[in-house]
Amino acid sequence: MNSFIWIVVPYVALTCFAVGLSWRYRYDKFGWTSRSSQMYENRLLAWGGPLFHFGILGVLVGHVVGLVIPADWTTRAGLSEENYHRMAVTTGVVFGLMTVVGLVLLVYRRRLTPSVFRATTGMDKAMYVMLGGVIAVGMYNSFVVQLLGPGHDYREDVAVWFRSVFWFQPDAGAMQGAPLSFQLHALMAMGLFALWPFTRLVHVFSAPVGYLVRPYIVYRSRDRHGSARPPRRGWEKVGS
Repeated sequence: MNSFIWIVVPYVALTCFAVGLSWRYRYDKFGWTSRSSQMYENRLLAWGGPLFHFGILGVLVGHVVGLVIPADWTTRAGLSEENYHRMAVTTGVVFGLMTVVGLVLLVYRRRLTPSVFRATTGMDKAMYVMLGGVIAVGMYNSFVVQLLGPGHDYREDVAVWFRSVFWFQPDAGAMQGAPLSFQLHALMAMGLFALWPFTRLVHVFSAPVGYLVRPYIVYRSRDRHGSARPPRRGWEKVGS
């Protein structure tokens, strides 16, 4: 069972993720969206949306650093193990709280705003349950295990297993030393990735990153003689 969970399940989840995204993009391009409900309610969304998105972005960066970068790399860079864990716990708690508050506001808004709730699909509900479970167990690990408890160096077991999966040499034995809550967090995260392509979470891959580097839009009049209206300050013709 241990080998099935930590060797077979990761590749099943990754296959569902990759194949599902490809299928969704090919056959459901018009559904590749977050299905914005801003027009129905904006007050709670204005608070919950930024809190959740910036919080989850910080959590993602923390996971990438903790799982992808080996411990000896950070040590060689001059960051001691003690300072690393102090920084990881502090940032994890801060961004985790932002994510939790944002998610609670978004779920509260979706459930108690009739027009938004009517636009909620079954897959939306499944996604919120799975996402909420992953975040809840992650916060338990950050608060109860790391901050208030004895702590656990997940870079010695969870991170080793995580990297081994992508090297196609999965080390199931590495996860045996991880606490049950860390194992549950990893297992639920795999379930979330398997579900990802079939939910509104696909809009993550449609983030308008190009806006940051695209050229300015220049407006020019097609009338050679210009407009009869005097130009506003700052809009005079070039060379005038």
